Amino acid sequence: MTTYTISEINTILKGELIGNTTEKITGPEQLQSAKSNHISFIGSQKYLKYWADSKACAVVVNDNIKIEPSDNRAIIKVKNADLAMAKILELFNPPPPVFDTDIHPTTVIHDTAKIGSGCKIGPNCYVGKDVELGNNVILYPNVCVFDETIIGDNTVIWSGTVIRERCIIGSHCIFHTNVSIGADGFGYRPSDDGRGLVKIPQIGNVIIGHYVEIGANSCVDRAKFSSTIVGDGCKIDNLVQIAHNSIMGRSCIMAGHSGLAGSVTLGDGVIIGGSASIKDHTTIHSGATVGAGSGVVGDVEAGKTVLGYPAQDARDMLKQWVAMRQFMKKQ
Repeated sequence: MTTYTISEINTILKGELIGNTTEKITGPEQLQSAKSNHISFIGSQKYLKYWADSKACAVVVNDNIKIEPSDNRAIIKVKNADLAMAKILELFNPPPPVFDTDIHPTTVIHDTAKIGSGCKIGPNCYVGKDVELGNNVILYPNVCVFDETIIGDNTVIWSGTVIRERCIIGSHCIFHTNVSIGADGFGYRPSDDGRGLVKIPQIGNVIIGHYVEIGANSCVDRAKFSSTIVGDGCKIDNLVQIAHNSIMGRSCIMAGHSGLAGSVTLGDGVIIGGSASIKDHTTIHSGATVGAGSGVVGDVEAGKTVLGYPAQDARDMLKQWVAMRQFMKKQ
């Protein structure tokens, strides 16, 4: 079992240590559930009330929170408790699943595929014609990478993920279970005789930048022509839909159940809340935020926060909700 002293943890966090504990810390835990060998976190004043009754031997807090240590319990004050928590979680992060062999004998790899050094490929994977895997790529069991796809160094792809042909994936990406990259975009038109639907061929691809993380069961569809693009550093939650020909800038965030319709453009640093939906051919400029559950039907200015359905300036929408509540109370 991995353990640390409070001094060792503070050396990593570079915080202000107040008080002391002789307990060997075996991991982090929330205040209400912590045992005497746990360290916990307080990033907001509203959680301070749980400290007195918590059994945690130590707590990491934002430096603007007033808190006192007690017997055999220590406090580490830091600028940002959430970022400190990420460092501590990394300390106690269990190792990934073990590969008994670097490339499992049940894997099917086309003769023309190029496999970089240090790659690990699990059971029942498929690597197609002219695929290129960079160095230290990991494909967990049951991953399919189809023809002419390129994957950069140190990218990790979890089980069940399918990457269709001609996609370009950057380095240091993480795709969680059952991600779909490069499936056909959703394109149909009524037939001339009005008796059916004609499928529009989707002949483009998907380009994904470096350090992108995509959550389980999310989909990034290939472009009708040209490319669907996910920029460097984007973080995409579970169950997210990114439709054909959409373009995401750098370091965008999309929370679960949100979706981009076709040909949506996001600038850099855009945040899309959970279950928000963005109409096709809409542009959301850099630094804008879309609130959870919102429906965006028009362009959003840079740095603006929108909310509601249809989405509008968040302050205006909140005023409308207050007015509506007051009106309902009078009825």
